Amino acid sequence: MRVVIAGAGLGGLCLAHGLRRGGVDVVVLERHPTRDARPASYGIHLNADGLRALHTCLPGENWARLVETSTLAPDIVRFHDQDLRVLAERDHTGTPANTDPVTRRRAVNRDALRDALLLGCDDVIRWGTAFDRFEYTGEGVRVHGADGRAIEADLLVGADGANSRVREQRLPGLRREDLGIVNIAGRVRLTPELASALPETLIDGAVNNVVPARPGWMFLSTWDAGAEARYVVWAWAADRSTYPDDLDVVDLRELVQERTATWAPPLRRIIAETDPATLAAIPLKTMPELPHWAPTAVTLLGDAIHNMTPMAGIGANTALRDADTLRRHLAGGGGVRAYEDEMRDYANAALALSTRNARGAATTSRLPRHAFRTVLRLAEALPPVKQRMFPVR
Repeated sequence: MRVVIAGAGLGGLCLAHGLRRGGVDVVVLERHPTRDARPASYGIHLNADGLRALHTCLPGENWARLVETSTLAPDIVRFHDQDLRVLAERDHTGTPANTDPVTRRRAVNRDALRDALLLGCDDVIRWGTAFDRFEYTGEGVRVHGADGRAIEADLLVGADGANSRVREQRLPGLRREDLGIVNIAGRVRLTPELASALPETLIDGAVNNVVPARPGWMFLSTWDAGAEARYVVWAWAADRSTYPDDLDVVDLRELVQERTATWAPPLRRIIAETDPATLAAIPLKTMPELPHWAPTAVTLLGDAIHNMTPMAGIGANTALRDADTLRRHLAGGGGVRAYEDEMRDYANAALALSTRNARGAATTSRLPRHAFRTVLRLAEALPPVKQRMFPVR
């Protein structure tokens, strides 16, 4: 069996390893010219789904590299008000998944994860070869690269990201939706001086959310950039209608500073010390609920099929889960149909959660914001309510 994978991202590379371990002939097409051509990136939290997929698909050497270059992370999510009072804390550190050495939550720099995935893949990746188009044949699919060469394959997997060219041809009516929400995202180096001025709860590796009484929402977490440095990564989320029309020329740091002028001093300091060059205004887009479609010799995974907002923190993990799910169904005989049926189910749940979180964070209505803060306080005070609000999955 030969499988062509369009895109050498996290999901595509995880799938390539999983298939090769099962004896499948794999070719990966990647538009970037070399393995060193990569966009700037931060880090990701690997949850049980992502780690389980990586452990199953990767050879031992690759898994060891991942473990070596990542760190254990607390599975804690906190919600604060603008004065840094804790509204609620969800702590899943002691759950079965987080006591298992394989699935215990880890934080990893995205580049380090990619390096672990690239190990041993040089012989299957065609660098500088973008996917161009495909055509069905009697036996499978013919995949055309932008370099003019064609590859005969049994299956084409589109793992080519949110603007997938494979999806454009395979499912032309399925398009991302703009949610009308904008995140202003940035990062600040966590110097010893800054760390000493911040409460431990903001820099212990947990995910922190600031839920003010008025519109807006802030996300914060820390990321290790290897030997380079440690950073606080943050994002301010709000409805597009609350921003100036000329957002592309606005001083983004000044804008966020104005909107957080009465917040707790540690939060204001993080914003004030952020390098303006790291700031970007990012419109949030998402795929709609995935409909049913008939399976063919072309399928998709990751952002290519279920691109979602970052507001649930599960996009990369869902892509890795796709890779292992597809590998498992190809090896077990269920094929593309079984993969797509299973993927649609968990992907639609992830899309719904991510979209719901984004809309809740950006709402301009005071009533749902007030109600959410009240429920958080109630959950913190009453364990049965907290268990129901933050169930262990």
